[in-house]
Amino acid sequence: MGSSAKKKKEKKKDFQKVKLRVGKTKAQAANFTDTSFKAKSIVLNQQSLSTNAPSTASQFSHHLSLLSHKADSQRRESLAYLTSAILSTPNGSAIPQPVAVILPEIQRLILDASNSVRHQLLKLLQSLPVADIASHADQLLLYTRAGLTHLAADIRLSSLDIFDWLLQVAGNEVVSCAGGWVKTLKCFLGLLGWEMDSTGKWSAPKATLGKAGSQGKLLVKQIASLALLVRVGLVPESVGFGALVGPWPGFPLTNVDQHMITQRSYVYRHLNIFSTPSDDEAEMYEDREDRQRVFNEKAETAIVSGLEQAKKSGGEAGRAAAQLRNAVLEGMADFQGVEREASIIL
Repeated sequence: MGSSAKKKKEKKKDFQKVKLRVGKTKAQAANFTDTSFKAKSIVLNQQSLSTNAPSTASQFSHHLSLLSHKADSQRRESLAYLTSAILSTPNGSAIPQPVAVILPEIQRLILDASNSVRHQLLKLLQSLPVADIASHADQLLLYTRAGLTHLAADIRLSSLDIFDWLLQVAGNEVVSCAGGWVKTLKCFLGLLGWEMDSTGKWSAPKATLGKAGSQGKLLVKQIASLALLVRVGLVPESVGFGALVGPWPGFPLTNVDQHMITQRSYVYRHLNIFSTPSDDEAEMYEDREDRQRVFNEKAETAIVSGLEQAKKSGGEAGRAAAQLRNAVLEGMADFQGVEREASIIL
């Protein structure tokens, strides 16, 4: 009986109104912690303080691993750190990581959806040592061509900037690597709608060069990049045998380069006498004469027809077409001893 009466009494207390007294402080909560004390030091668990900071190489590797982060802001910040780390490297010293390690991690960002990431990527590429880019030009060209044919116009435009940079730092390696000449030419012809089938008809819709805005800017830049590709692949270098022989251009030094021993192996490889049928698109064209022959067979007719269309639009497109026309004229002027200018007059 005593226990039941006690329980009833406790229940009554639960429903009783608390009487407040003026001037009395509010009751503290059960989990209240007094922080009014002053301590000389605070100890935090699971924290290690050391005077030895992480090395530059380890921080560089850490930011390389962050390039696959799902947040575009993090990828951009990591690219910015890598760029500043390379630019701050003293002259003559090696960068924190070799180019062979950096490029496989950053080349996929050519297709990144963020415009700021791709813009920062171009800055990082421009900061890399130029001498180390040539040996990796073929891999960069694969990702760049994928960007040139991307569905997004912004990615195609930024890929053109990377393509121009790649031609400037490793142009000879780009046009002479496997598939670097024919596949790249066909890529640009397809983008511009300048492809022609065996019957001489257009196999793709013609590109409208008079478009305004980003689309028109993209088409003009595509023509300018194609002109740069043609110039790198076909126009001979400024310093040749003629510049070395001095002021004796006449007999017996006439056409000396045609009578000298060739510097390339397998001179008659293009005849394909003892080999299986080769794939022209994936072939390596290391010699300028081979590139001239393939250009004449697969691209020159389509480009001449496209230039006629570009001339009518005028403006920036016309100026870009004039650059392409001059590149073709200079690159094909000595092809088989035939004067090319008569066939490419606009």
